[in-house]
Amino acid sequence: MTDNVWTRWPSREALSRVGVHKARRVLAWVTRTVVLVMLVATTLTNRDLSGWALAGGVTGIAVCGFLAWALWRTTLEHRLLPSLALIALLLALATAGYGAGFRIPALVLLCGCGVAAIERLPLAAALPATAVALSTYAALDNDVWLTSAATTGGLALAGYVLRLDSEARASAQRLLVQERAAHAAEAESAALAERARIAREIHDVLAHSLSAQLVHLEAARLMIERGADREVILERVVAARGMAREGLAETRQALSALRGEMSPLEDFLGELVATAGRAGVTVTGERQPLPAEASQAVRRVAQEALTNVRKHAPGAKIDIRLDYGEHEVTLDVRDSGGNPGELSGSGAGYGLLGMRERAELLGGSLDAGPGEEGFVVTLKVPV
Repeated sequence: MTDNVWTRWPSREALSRVGVHKARRVLAWVTRTVVLVMLVATTLTNRDLSGWALAGGVTGIAVCGFLAWALWRTTLEHRLLPSLALIALLLALATAGYGAGFRIPALVLLCGCGVAAIERLPLAAALPATAVALSTYAALDNDVWLTSAATTGGLALAGYVLRLDSEARASAQRLLVQERAAHAAEAESAALAERARIAREIHDVLAHSLSAQLVHLEAARLMIERGADREVILERVVAARGMAREGLAETRQALSALRGEMSPLEDFLGELVATAGRAGVTVTGERQPLPAEASQAVRRVAQEALTNVRKHAPGAKIDIRLDYGEHEVTLDVRDSGGNPGELSGSGAGYGLLGMRERAELLGGSLDAGPGEEGFVVTLKVPV
């Protein structure tokens, strides 16, 4: 059948008890119990019945209860023909019970079938089944036609309201499941992003520290091969040891940054140029706290730029400018140029490439190239 409003089943969430409040479940069970007790009491106190007729009536109520449970299961599984067969059987039992003298239980069963049909079946099947059940009720009821019409109309409306209420509850349940899934996906994405950030921090710290040590150790190796003085070689080894210490300090600083305990950016740049020789820092603009990612990007680019100066223009004068703009922070690292060092060819050239990727992840940019005198590295990061 085509999936439209007439042939579409109520969703399984609507037909089940999923999402039903506990108080509402208790009320439903209390209502069913009260109705069952009243039906049994009415049957047992019927003076027109006795002996086997009473036993048959009580047995019939039990059978109808079992068939009602079976109807709940078949509709939950969206099995149309078995559901219609069960409703037909219940209607037949109600009609037979009415003829056998069980008037009130029969009328209650007819009303229940009419409400259940329109609540739990596709409308194309529910309307005829409800019409048959409520028409039989109106025909067997001895009340005036206006009262019977009002009762049958009210029961049909009640069944449709229950149907809408169940669908609304099912929709809310589906939205809740989707929201939980979205929150879980968001949490997983945040965890992956945080892992990637930690990996970048560790990589950048180690890459900077190890590459700086490599510069000095490679220089020491070349000096040994050329027979340089012991003091000169020792100077390089001591410098490598100093870079190892700096790398350890930077690693600790990176861990502190991951915990949100970073020192001010201006202090970091001041400490950085203090070990760089001929270098200075100029800060312009209104100082403001930066996001952790932006602050780390500025720190790493400054470190990488100074490492490149040591490798390609040792002894050059370095000018670092940090400008706080309204919407972005700009780091400008310039050197005065000079003759390439002995280790200018060392390294794979991935340092600035990694910094450029870091800047682009933040929506910024990194430009590196020759300036008026030496080399210029410019980082722009939105804040």
